[in-house]
Amino acid sequence: MALLLCLGLLMVPALPANGAEVLQVRSSTLLQIGDRNRSYSVRLGCRRDSDPDPDAALAWLRGQLPRGTRVNLLPLDNDQGTLVARVRRLDDGLDLSVGLAQAGLIEWDDACGAPPCP
Repeated sequence: MALLLCLGLLMVPALPANGAEVLQVRSSTLLQIGDRNRSYSVRLGCRRDSDPDPDAALAWLRGQLPRGTRVNLLPLDNDQGTLVARVRRLDDGLDLSVGLAQAGLIEWDDACGAPPCP
């Protein structure tokens, strides 16, 4: 019986991940994310508070995250009701904070470990 159950589980196709959806890039640090019928703000984690060029970081993020892009959120903290998280695109796994740091558009927060290599 256990063998039949195991074989049955092997025959079930893997379901695609249904991550959250980007509704808007509001600033160089803040995204508006939708998840089914909810909407909430997410601040990108692993970055220091000061950005060398916030306008360039905003343009880069908007280019990487058009409306409707599916993302995976890895929560780090909650800051006065705003989720702080690492955000990864589902299609290719790009971590947006890593991409911004590699492009020289943000200062990496050492609390997240070693800075990413370019």
